[in-house]
Amino acid sequence: MSKKVLIIASNANAIGPNNRRTGVFLPEVAHPYAEFVKAGFHIDFASLTGDTPYLDALQLANDPDNLNFLIGDGWNLMQKASKLEDVDTNVYDAIFIPGGLAPMVDMPENELLKKVVVDTYERGAIISAVCHGPVAFLNAKLNDDTYLVAGKNISSFTTKEEDNYARADVPFDLQTALVAQGAIFHEAEPWQEQSIQDGQIVTGQNPASAKGVGQKVVAILTGK
Repeated sequence: MSKKVLIIASNANAIGPNNRRTGVFLPEVAHPYAEFVKAGFHIDFASLTGDTPYLDALQLANDPDNLNFLIGDGWNLMQKASKLEDVDTNVYDAIFIPGGLAPMVDMPENELLKKVVVDTYERGAIISAVCHGPVAFLNAKLNDDTYLVAGKNISSFTTKEEDNYARADVPFDLQTALVAQGAIFHEAEPWQEQSIQDGQIVTGQNPASAKGVGQKVVAILTGK
């Protein structure tokens, strides 16, 4: 039986005081999706509201994995994303949250998302995210009332990267917030690839790290 992965997407399309246009950053969903497809996994999409998520960085469509996502099944499936509350998340071997600035809008405090993340982790399945996607793990508390990220090796979009990208638009600094909740934060040079695994948790720093996150999830689920 093939492994099942649920990709959970933000529904936000604007962020910050200047309403900067945003969405799910194309390579951050397309590159892991390509790895899951190559592994023969069953892939479903959910979003917080059930509305069609937005895509950002369409100017990167000439990348092969990005293009295959757009003209193949990926974007078609993503447009039909189920509402998260209607999904039985217990049947999935892994969940994955792609980044882009969008998750910083609707994922920091979403109670259902936090419950899904914690329940998935505590039943032994994989939780994974890239770039701003690890905001989904922020403010999530385990059943012992400790923060999920406390003592865990975590990466995400860094303070240095944000300073040169969207500092005026984001409501808070993600690296600082994760560290404040006890994460052992791993930081590569800005825009360099970095994906890390800590048990069932896989995270990546930036768009260049999305493929590595997908590969690590595949390796765990296939035992390779």
